[in-house]
Amino acid sequence: MQCHQNTKGYSNYHNPELIGCSSCHLGDISSLDKTEAHQGMVLIPGNLSDAKETCGKCHSEELKKVTNSLMTTNSGLVAVDKFIFGEADSPDYHYHIKDIENSAADKHIRDLCANCHLGAEKPGYGEINQLSRGGGCIACHLNYSDEAKSDLEKYIASDKKELPRFHPSTDIFVNNTHCFGCHSRSSRISTNYIGLQETLLNENEVPNFNDYSVLEDKRVYKHLEADVHHTKGLLCIDCHSSHEVMGDGKRYLHQENAVSLNCSDCHFKEKPNTIPYDSLDRESLLVYLHREYTHSDREIIAVKDDGHPLVNTYVDSTGNAFLISKNNGKIHPLKPQSEVCSKDSAHQRVSCSACHSSWTSRCIGCHNQFDKDKPKAFDLLDKKYVTGQWEEYVAEFSSSKPALGVREHDGEDVIEPAIPGMILTIDKGSFKGNPGEDISFHRLYAPNSPHTTTKGVRDCKSCHSNSATLGYGMGSLVYKTKNNKGSWIFNPDYALNSNDNLPEDAWIPFLKAVDKNVVNSTRTNFRPFNVEEQKRMLFVGACLQCHKDDSKVMRQTLELGLQPVLKKVTEACILPEK
Repeated sequence: MQCHQNTKGYSNYHNPELIGCSSCHLGDISSLDKTEAHQGMVLIPGNLSDAKETCGKCHSEELKKVTNSLMTTNSGLVAVDKFIFGEADSPDYHYHIKDIENSAADKHIRDLCANCHLGAEKPGYGEINQLSRGGGCIACHLNYSDEAKSDLEKYIASDKKELPRFHPSTDIFVNNTHCFGCHSRSSRISTNYIGLQETLLNENEVPNFNDYSVLEDKRVYKHLEADVHHTKGLLCIDCHSSHEVMGDGKRYLHQENAVSLNCSDCHFKEKPNTIPYDSLDRESLLVYLHREYTHSDREIIAVKDDGHPLVNTYVDSTGNAFLISKNNGKIHPLKPQSEVCSKDSAHQRVSCSACHSSWTSRCIGCHNQFDKDKPKAFDLLDKKYVTGQWEEYVAEFSSSKPALGVREHDGEDVIEPAIPGMILTIDKGSFKGNPGEDISFHRLYAPNSPHTTTKGVRDCKSCHSNSATLGYGMGSLVYKTKNNKGSWIFNPDYALNSNDNLPEDAWIPFLKAVDKNVVNSTRTNFRPFNVEEQKRMLFVGACLQCHKDDSKVMRQTLELGLQPVLKKVTEACILPEK
């Protein structure tokens, strides 16, 4: 502080007047000699490699949680990849990405996936942007003001002689850009949320820039409907608080196991689950204080599944609930479930996202092959150039209403969105120098949280008589009646894949049982509809050929269930043969 005087830009809680410089940057504070003072200094603190000595000295509990989080271990990603490659007999084992070696699956991860984990180093100065990956604590908590960015440019242009006057801030004001670098990959939550669907176009092939956007990494995205929460100005962290983002210290197998928040926590049936201010845990209290909230006299919504509080919410004395946007402080009323949802007895097992997601990504026709002679291949984990690399060739990126699958959990079946994310071939022989000799084919759908939420819901036919939703793939699904008998006819849009004789984008065959030995999901507890479930779905689909969604008889099926309504069937109703 003798040399770096009058520096500004710090957050209130990380001002060197309170904690000094060495709390974050280390070094020798007892010497005024530049060389000695800078000995052992960490220029970019917060990477997990130094977090124990820097951020973790004050935030030890948070560091323990982050260390075990899936964003650090990438356990689920590694587990599924090893399972697909046949190197594990289940996708439900724990791994840590830092421990992977150089098997075929490990090399596949190193070449295509290992960029996105918190342990990846942030090696250089500068703000977090779309290309950022990793960085430990500062992956989320680093913010550059305009002045800090300008001073950094001058510092670098002066050959590091003109010292910056504005320091970047380390604070809790996380924005969506902090999430974007990693979460615009894989299931593409960040891009879905803002209404962008990936394409295979190059920048020079964009037909109309009003309908497309080019990201910083030159991927081209088509504009679709954004999530209603995004259009309202809400950030990712308005819903996913520190308890989920940093983890709770436990090790989870997959992403959905680590997320405890449900839509019904804010959009409740009768009244929300709440706790008083004086029951806040230490972490939540710190967030509350840093945000300078003032609703300590109000009840705060707590997530029903694990009890963690959403400190940016409160319930007033009349029972009305509100959310304070972490983006701009705007207060949003939290509306309870509509009467249709709360009194619907026919869809109790259907997740909110199954109905309220407007679209999700689809990726089919992927081929993975190893090029042993690929020069200047880059190992994303070790951050070095090597020879030889797995390459991925994608046939098609598109979007549609989500397909639906069944999550078997705690003795209950819940219907959730699914995507064709792994309809692919892997040339494992190419990794051993024998291309074409050991090619495995996989038709795997994955559970998906699209993050394309809309206030309205998909219409009934889009579930009960839509081939892609039911798992058959895109095509024409038509209800035919003849001689007072009804039957469904399906004609796929895509050609049949020679590996299993199913349409290229399908999950399951049309109204045929699936061999129990066939693996068709990236999860052991998530599956497609069985034949009986398909028939039940299509039975209602047959009714919808004549009866509109909002007709009296269809509303009665929601309130009373299907069986009581079937007692009123007339001779005019031609139902499917069982």
